[in-house]
Amino acid sequence: MPHNISLITTIAAALGFGLVFGFIATRMKLPALVGYLAAGIVIGPATPGFVADTALAGQLAEIGVMLMMFGVGLHFSLDDLWDVRRIALPGAILQIGVATAMGMGMAHFWGWSIGGGLVFGLALSVASTVVLLRALEERGILDSLNGRIAVGWLVVEDLVTVLVLVLLPPLAGALGGSVDPANAGVSLWQTLAVTFGQVAGFVVFMLVVGRRLFPWILWQVARTGSRELFTLCVVAAAVGIAYASTELFGVSFALGAFFAGMVLRESELSHRAAQESLPLRDAFAVLFFVSVGMLFEPSILVEQPLRVLLVCAIIIFGKSIAAFLLVVALRYPLKTALVVSASLAQIGEFSFILAALGISLGLMPHEGQSLILAGAILSIALNPLLFTATRPLLRWIGGGDTARKFERPADPLAELPISVDQSKLSGQVVLVGYGRVGRRIAETLTARGIHFVVAEQNRDIVDQLRKQGIPAVAGNAGEPSVLIQAHITHATMLVIATPDSFHVRAMIETARALNPRIHSVVRTDNEEEAELLRSERAGKVFIGEQELANGMAQHVLDVFEANKKDGNAH
Repeated sequence: MPHNISLITTIAAALGFGLVFGFIATRMKLPALVGYLAAGIVIGPATPGFVADTALAGQLAEIGVMLMMFGVGLHFSLDDLWDVRRIALPGAILQIGVATAMGMGMAHFWGWSIGGGLVFGLALSVASTVVLLRALEERGILDSLNGRIAVGWLVVEDLVTVLVLVLLPPLAGALGGSVDPANAGVSLWQTLAVTFGQVAGFVVFMLVVGRRLFPWILWQVARTGSRELFTLCVVAAAVGIAYASTELFGVSFALGAFFAGMVLRESELSHRAAQESLPLRDAFAVLFFVSVGMLFEPSILVEQPLRVLLVCAIIIFGKSIAAFLLVVALRYPLKTALVVSASLAQIGEFSFILAALGISLGLMPHEGQSLILAGAILSIALNPLLFTATRPLLRWIGGGDTARKFERPADPLAELPISVDQSKLSGQVVLVGYGRVGRRIAETLTARGIHFVVAEQNRDIVDQLRKQGIPAVAGNAGEPSVLIQAHITHATMLVIATPDSFHVRAMIETARALNPRIHSVVRTDNEEEAELLRSERAGKVFIGEQELANGMAQHVLDVFEANKKDGNAH
């Protein structure tokens, strides 16, 4: 009996061509991502030969976005989002405003309507979280402070975009587009109230109910001992919660999946959940990029090359420069400004959704969608190169007078307050990093009455520590000025509790130059890094997995010794 196999054909073609072109791109020293986009163009309707089902590819791409956002949630807790709120919230909103204004100005010059320019500008202002995650994961900085700031920034962008998607239909008539009969007679204030009510209801449900219910379900499934059921539970949670959030609360698939990951992170099994879902996330991420390539019309590059260049200029340079200046204005380090700038120099999934909605509402011409897709593909392809360029650029501007011109002077958090008791600044411990490890070390030192000074890049954490009466300075401890402010010259010990291995040697060299008798204690998660640090006489080096194994082994020995003594006593 003949049957429809378009789904199988689409998946096979997307993965097959994605593999071939991804391999070619890698051999040419290009990101595999470029190959996936090229594969989409080849099997898309704009090129001759085989054409895959674009509708099915779009739905498969949605699943890819869900699983990727679910993975973000598994790595990004509410505490992380709260820690970066002071930079992510104002920065994202201001950057959206600047990029939207640039897009509207260009669209007005082309003779588009106000509504068309608004949709076009908004589409250019929203970066792709999926692309950002892959870039951060490949460079191992997803869990770093700069990685959390970049992800938090894009999460705020996604929240703003969700609100825009809800508000555009009722505003379409006023902006020069078509009016949806379902929204006729409904005021803007009613729409706002419903929108905020739905989002607030979803957030409250996930934080109050989901935070307890879903980790409990995951634990019950894990107790069965079935790996297949556990993987099924993880995937069902990601896709099911994302779908239910859209149907019941009206929020996007991506936002629903993100919150699903955040609540499952409360479970002790979150690390295993991330591992089990990783292969499926990678496969559907490929489908996402292939589907983007399928929508691209190469003819736009020949017909409107100048407009394509202007769009790319806004995405890659306009947004990035605006974000860079905003981060520096908020007194964050140049490295943070560069990472955020590179993260925003692309557009993706939400831009495509905005473009499709703008066309359906009669606000934006079809040419706008083609330009947005061209800008997305080119910016995504160039984004890894921008990330690579940040390192030499940082070395060029970070070591001399150029950096001082960018950094705002007289930063109160970069200097230890005069009010700190001088008796606490002699023989103290300088603790670099106040994350999960650093916080526990600080608690132990406090309980033993040992004075310490914290050096931390996260300004919000430094501000909170000072309110608690704990001496702390903001900045990268790899820079001599930060350790000098922490009074390293009079310290007894330098404890590096941050996983940032890139600046560890600079910290130790500076500390020894200023205080030759100082003892250093270093944390690392890599055995090769540990051996290198030991060869350079970096002091005592602790490896995460090794210390965990030592602790567990010691506990086993203690239990055996206790049982042996009980046996002898009887």
